[in-house]
Amino acid sequence: MARTSSFLPPNTHRISFREALRVWSYIGLNSFGGPAGQIALMHRVLVEEKRWVGEQRFLHALNYCMLLPGPEAQQLAVYIGWLLHGYAGGLAAGLLFVVPGFFAMLGLSILYASYGSLGPVSAAFFGLKAAVLSVVVEAVLRIGKRALKNPAMKGVAAVSFIGIFLFSIPFPLIVATAGLVGLAGGRIWPPFFVSAPTAGGGGGAVDQLLEAEVPPHTRPSLPRALWVAAVGLSLWLVPVFALYVSSSGQSVYSHIATFFSKTAVVTFGGAYAVLAYIAQAAVEQYGWMKPGEMLDGLGLAETTPGPLIMVVEFVGFLAAYRNPGALPPLWAGCLGAVLTTWVTFAPCFLWIFVGAPWVEWLRGNRVWSAALSTITAAVVGVVLNLSLWFSLHVIFTEIGSWKGPLGMALPVPVWESLDVGALLISVGAMVATLRFHVGILKVLGASAGAGIFWWWLHL
Repeated sequence: MARTSSFLPPNTHRISFREALRVWSYIGLNSFGGPAGQIALMHRVLVEEKRWVGEQRFLHALNYCMLLPGPEAQQLAVYIGWLLHGYAGGLAAGLLFVVPGFFAMLGLSILYASYGSLGPVSAAFFGLKAAVLSVVVEAVLRIGKRALKNPAMKGVAAVSFIGIFLFSIPFPLIVATAGLVGLAGGRIWPPFFVSAPTAGGGGGAVDQLLEAEVPPHTRPSLPRALWVAAVGLSLWLVPVFALYVSSSGQSVYSHIATFFSKTAVVTFGGAYAVLAYIAQAAVEQYGWMKPGEMLDGLGLAETTPGPLIMVVEFVGFLAAYRNPGALPPLWAGCLGAVLTTWVTFAPCFLWIFVGAPWVEWLRGNRVWSAALSTITAAVVGVVLNLSLWFSLHVIFTEIGSWKGPLGMALPVPVWESLDVGALLISVGAMVATLRFHVGILKVLGASAGAGIFWWWLHL
C-alpha cells in the first residue's frame, strides 16, 4: 500500500506512486509535438483532468524550466514528479518522459544506418509529423488563453514573438528582459503583472498538501542542495572523465561524451536553438554525418515521442556506428546512443533537484511572481515561434529567407516545394482535433495510416 503524508488534508486526493507511474507512462508515450505539444499534454492531464497541480503552480514551474538549459518539457515533468513524490517521483517522471522516445529513436537509427531508407516506417512517421501540427496549434491556443489575461501580457507575448521570429534575438535575452519588465511592472502597475489565482485551474492536490504543511523535500536547504549537486555532478561527469582519460581523449566515445556534455549546458531555448551548432560540429569538425543527415534525424525526432533534443541520440548512434573501434558497428552505435542520451539528460535532473526547492520558496513573493508572470507571457511568444517554424518545415520542403533592415530575417516558404500530402494530413488532423475533439491517439493513428497510404500512391 502506498505511503501517504500524515499532514495531507483529509479531503485531498492521495496520489499513490503507482498511479503516478501510470500517468507518467501515458505522458511519455504520447509526448508528440515538441515542447509546445508536450507542455499542452501535461497541462491537460495534470491540471485539467487529474487536478494534481494548480494552474499557478504549473505555470510557476514552467517559468523556471524555461530559464534552464535543456528540454523544458522534460524538466517540467521532473519538477512536478518531484513535487508529488520527492526525488523518486522526479526520477520516475523524467525517465518515463525520455525512455519511449529513446527506444523509438534507437530502433529508427538502426534501420536508418542498416538500410538507408525506412520505406513504410518513414511514411508512417511522415503522417505523424503532419498530424503533430494539430497538437502544436492546440497547445498555443490553450497556453495563450490562460497566460495572456490582459493587454500588458499580450503585448509582452507579441514583442517576444517578433524578437525571436524576425530578429533571432537569443532566447535567454528575451527571458531576462521579460523578467526585468515584470519586476518593474509589478511595482508600477501591479494589476497587470501580478497573477491572481485562476478560476477552475487551481486547488490541485499538491497545492492543498503544501498549504497544510511544507514537506521536507520542498524546503530550501543549502547543505542538501550541495549534497544533491555533488551526487548529480558525479553521476554526470565521472563517466565523461573516465572515457576521456582511458582513451587520452581520442576515441569517438570520449568525443561524444565531452561534446554533448558541453551542448547540455548551452541549449537555452530548446533544441532548435542549438541544432545548427550540433549539425556543424557533427559534419565539419568530427565528420560523423553527411550534411543532409541532420535533417533526417530531426524529422525522426519530431515525430517520435519525447523531447526534440532526442535528435542527438541519432547523431551519437551514427558517430559510433561509423567509428566502432573494436566493437561491432551496431553495438558501437547502441553504446553511442546510450552515452549521448546520458550526458544530455543527466544535467536536467540536477538543475531541478538543486533549484526547485528555492523556486517553490519564491512562489509567495509578489515581486518575483510578477517577473515570472511576465516571463510566462514571453514564453507564449516563443512557443508560437516554435510552432510556426515547425509548421513551415512540415508543409514545405524548402524555406528561404527575406533580409530586411535592422538585421530582420523573415522565413519565406518556397511555394513550389509545397508538400500536398503533408498539407492534407495536417488539415484533416486539425479539423479532427479542434473541431470534433477526436482523441490524440486516434488522430495520430489515422494520420500514420494516411502517411503510408500517400507513400503507396507514389511508389
